[in-house]
Amino acid sequence: MTDKSLPSWWTLDNAAKIFPSTASSHDSKVFRFACELQEPVDPALLQTALDRTIERFPIYRCVMKRGWFWYYLEDSALPARVRPEELPPCYPLYPAARRGLLFRVLYYRRRISLEVHHSLTDGAGALNFLCSLVYEYLLLRWPDRFPEPHPDLPYDASQFQRQADSFQKYYEKPPRRALSRSPAAYQLRGERLPKNRLTILEGRIPLDSLLACARARGATLTELMAAVLLRAIHSGMRVRDRKRPVVITIPVNLRNYFPSESARNFFATINVGYDFSRGEDSLEAVLAQVRRGFQENLTEERMRAQMNSLCALEHSIPLRLVPLPVKDVVLRAANWLAARSVTASFSNVGRVSMPGEMGALIRRFSVFTSAGMLQACACSFGGEYVVSFASPFRSLEVERVFFRELAGMGLEIVLTTNLAPEKEEE
Repeated sequence: MTDKSLPSWWTLDNAAKIFPSTASSHDSKVFRFACELQEPVDPALLQTALDRTIERFPIYRCVMKRGWFWYYLEDSALPARVRPEELPPCYPLYPAARRGLLFRVLYYRRRISLEVHHSLTDGAGALNFLCSLVYEYLLLRWPDRFPEPHPDLPYDASQFQRQADSFQKYYEKPPRRALSRSPAAYQLRGERLPKNRLTILEGRIPLDSLLACARARGATLTELMAAVLLRAIHSGMRVRDRKRPVVITIPVNLRNYFPSESARNFFATINVGYDFSRGEDSLEAVLAQVRRGFQENLTEERMRAQMNSLCALEHSIPLRLVPLPVKDVVLRAANWLAARSVTASFSNVGRVSMPGEMGALIRRFSVFTSAGMLQACACSFGGEYVVSFASPFRSLEVERVFFRELAGMGLEIVLTTNLAPEKEEE
């Protein structure tokens, strides 16, 4: 039942504004978090768990609407139903001809999946929803193991905190400064899968061993993963393409820099790259450059400046008065220009935790996103680190070189893919 005290519509947050304009059949702007349990999922209990969870996340009831000047979210009475997993991964959630909820909950054997349109929330927000959903499901499935008082919720922010637009809360008008243009980066090319399908390749790695590899090199996990990915991409470059830098964009959770419990988008991005035409291609050299990039960009001052710069466009009165159809064209052009300066993406969601004894009932968590380019996402749970690649390309060469280099560090890696066995390459 809808709480009448809550607003009936919401403006999109700053980060969300670009996603409705740039979503397409080959990049749906949908991402997936999944939780694999120790036993098969009970669909009826999962539906009850979803009904309970969505009461704490009322913005998930919203549908997208077109206004005169911006898209916005409007409360709806549409039911949220769990479904068997039958559609391709990250199938579009916002078709123009049909308004529906901006998320779906799927089940397949032991796996519960949450797919979300990026205009609704970011990775941190979606993970909080999924963890709350799994929490409710396990309470229903195992009432004897979790008698009252129940363990604390993994995410217990208030309704006000969940719905807050943290971009608006922390925005400060930035000083004027000249716009800088990033150089064009190397672009991956290759045969694409038909019907806008995605190639998914997932690697599971012992977390302690991987942490030891990173620490031995004086790096964080994200820095090591980014450096290995840069080298994996470089390995397949043609000689004439090596004059362009390889650049990876990395989402940054702004909740780590500004107090926020928002269940909506609150992230920025940084780019780290390496020009292999000007430096040696050893892991040590690439990793040193990546570390410098992280140290220079991951500061509160840099994050605040980037957030204010992006929000300033939204607060510009002339831009606000531009009709939405014109904004769509401008935002698509801006998105295309931004994509030219990036080769691939890597997102490290970090450690996932569940309360009490619930962790023993869960095998793993994973995450990946729709891909107009090569995208890698990672998270850890228990003693396992899961790296998931999503790509529109049929070839898995970059991914295989990536995992081959990690295996060369002595790491044991288990790989799984959604490709049919007869289509996999040796």
